[in-house]
Amino acid sequence: MPNALLEVHNLTKIFPGIRALDDVHLTLRSGEVHALIGENGAGKSTLVKVLTGVYIPTSGTLTFDGKEVAFRNAIDAQAAGIVAIHQEASMFPELTVTENIFMGHHLRNPRTKKLDWKAMTEQTRQLLGRMQLDIDPDTLVKNLSVAKRHMVEITKALSLDAKLVIMDEPTSALTGREVEDLFRIVRSLKEQGKAILFISHKFDEIFSICDYYTVFRDGQYIGEGKVSQSNEDAIINMMIGRSIDQLYPEHQKQKGKEVLRVEKLCQLGAFKDISFTLHEGEVLGLFGLVGAGRSEVVRTIFGIDKSSGGSMHLLGEPFKPKGAKESMRRGIALVPEDRQKQGLVLKMSLTNNISLPVLRQLSFKGMVTRAAKERTYVQCHGNQMEIKSAGYHVDAETLSGGNQQKVVLAKWIGTSPKILILDEPTKGIDVATKAAVHQFVCDMAQKGVAVIL
Repeated sequence: MPNALLEVHNLTKIFPGIRALDDVHLTLRSGEVHALIGENGAGKSTLVKVLTGVYIPTSGTLTFDGKEVAFRNAIDAQAAGIVAIHQEASMFPELTVTENIFMGHHLRNPRTKKLDWKAMTEQTRQLLGRMQLDIDPDTLVKNLSVAKRHMVEITKALSLDAKLVIMDEPTSALTGREVEDLFRIVRSLKEQGKAILFISHKFDEIFSICDYYTVFRDGQYIGEGKVSQSNEDAIINMMIGRSIDQLYPEHQKQKGKEVLRVEKLCQLGAFKDISFTLHEGEVLGLFGLVGAGRSEVVRTIFGIDKSSGGSMHLLGEPFKPKGAKESMRRGIALVPEDRQKQGLVLKMSLTNNISLPVLRQLSFKGMVTRAAKERTYVQCHGNQMEIKSAGYHVDAETLSGGNQQKVVLAKWIGTSPKILILDEPTKGIDVATKAAVHQFVCDMAQKGVAVIL
């Protein structure tokens, strides 16, 4: 067995009111794909930020490539050979593939000292060739698919001669074929002796691509092992301290009166001739690949986007919303696909986020004058969703992905919606939170709410 490339010993990271990491351990070797597993809020993202120099640990040691290190910033970590590829590709969309790959470490002509774009373009072409990627170095990143943007980020890691590549939920927006392309590249990196720290909530991916795993729970190290010698139930038990009997709770199907009728709904360039009916207490599933138009359909129903044809009837009356405000007033709620950009105001507190749709009821002449009522309202619905946080005063950006999703759900409970639309509600969340979301959907349907999922 090769020597450890990365050793994390007794690492602790404390924020005001919360111990995000508590004496954790991790060992990672070259040529190894290592899964870091845990519920949302287990400390995975905090560890990644420590490894990439974003956070400085409160205590503990990091040993990388045989040397004890203390990264002061992301530049230090990158210079040492650690590169992170995040769930949302962090690239400059208006720049070319070459410009993105060499951002921060441009090549210069040794004689003129000017930027050598010819050399950088040629190196980019060679790097893409090594990855078996058919991408033009001069293509603007905004014109690439999400999958190819991830591939470009991996190519950038190669250009930096990274020894450790951290992949944080890299497949969340990829199709099955794109996932296979990504895994081909991961295996290629492994063969080149790179170490990969792979963070995912998808067990089929973990068992397909990973060699070893480490489990965190509530900021603590729980255990580790060989993937080939474990199973899904055992790892879930380590993650949450118990087994999950029902990931998909039994739903008593019921069908009340019709609440929404959609007929031949169209939006130019997005979808065409969409028709369905929705009833009280019904859970209606919309299926389709990435880019098939599912999100565009629900955005149109909610009034964010305009239709170009067709009709809708809400509770038997013609319905053509002029905006989201009208849809909310008529009893429609939307949990969007991108919770961070569309579902939350990250720099605002949980209190402000959860009470946002009902400010009119909590205010007088535009001023929130009923603070006690707001606190009671927020605590009631926040506690109902079992949000884990240091308190409702903290900003939404400080929460894990699963707890952020619970905040978005709590935000809509108090509006007493007639129709609840959930666009990819379990994207990027752990198995326990998925079970909680599924139970939430069943509970809402049981109360007579019509659900589009």
